[in-house]
Amino acid sequence: MLPFPNIDPVAVHLGPLAIRWYSLAYIAGILLGWWVVAREHARKPVANLTQKALDDMVMWAVIGIVVGGRLGYILFYKPDYYFANPGQILHLWEGGMSFHGGLIGVITAFILFCRKYHIRFFELIDLIACATPIGLFFGRLANFVNGELWGRVTDVPWGMVFPRGGDLPRHPSQLYEAGMEGVVLFTVLMVLLKYTNAREKPGTLGGVFIAGYAVARIVAECFREPDEFLGYFAGFITMGQLLCLPMLAYGLYLIFRCTAPRIAA
Repeated sequence: MLPFPNIDPVAVHLGPLAIRWYSLAYIAGILLGWWVVAREHARKPVANLTQKALDDMVMWAVIGIVVGGRLGYILFYKPDYYFANPGQILHLWEGGMSFHGGLIGVITAFILFCRKYHIRFFELIDLIACATPIGLFFGRLANFVNGELWGRVTDVPWGMVFPRGGDLPRHPSQLYEAGMEGVVLFTVLMVLLKYTNAREKPGTLGGVFIAGYAVARIVAECFREPDEFLGYFAGFITMGQLLCLPMLAYGLYLIFRCTAPRIAA
C-alpha cells in the first residue's frame, strides 16, 4: 500500500480568496489546448479562422465547458436533488461537473461559433479534439489531489487509503484515467495528426477522440468506485459507462464515415 500524498486542495491563499488546484487545472487545460489549436492552425490554416476568432475561442470553450458540465451533472447524476434545491445549482465551488455534459456543451458552443465565423465545423473540431486530452489529464490529476472519485477496494501494492474513502486501500483510478484519457489519447491523436492524412478527412480525429475517450472511460470505470448515490445500473454498469456507449457508437460511425472509400455511382 502506498501513502496518499495529502496535498492541500487549495494551491494559493490570497486573503479570503482560495485558488484551488481544480480551478488551475481547468485554466491550464484550456490555455494549453488553445495553444495546440493555434499551433496546428498556423501549420495548416483552417479556412476563415482569423486571429480574432482564434482569440474568441477561449471564451466560447469556457462557456461550453462550465455550462454544459454543470447541467450534465445536474441532469445525469442528481436531478432530484437540484430540482428540490435550485439554489445549489450555481454553487460550482462545491464540485459537481460532468465530462459528458461538458462535451455536449462544447459541441453546442462550437456549432454556434462556426456559424458565426463561417468555419467548417469538423475542420475545427478535429483540432479541438486533439487538444482536449490535455485538459482531461490536468482535471484527473486535480481529482486525485482532491481525494475524490477514488477507485474500488484492492490489494494491489499501489493501492491507497483515501482520506474520505474508508480504511481500506483503493485503486488510484484518477491516475489511471489521467494516463488513458490524457497521455495515451493525446499521443494517439498527435501521431494521427502528424504522420497521417487524418486532417484531410474532417471528422476523423473527432471520431477517434470520442471513441477513444469512451473506451478509456469504460475501462477505467472497472476500477473506479461507482457514485454512492447511484451505484450500478442493472447490477453491473455504471453511469459513466452507460453514457459512454452512445459516444463509442458515434465515434466509430464518424471514423467509418470519414475514412471509408467512396464508391462512385
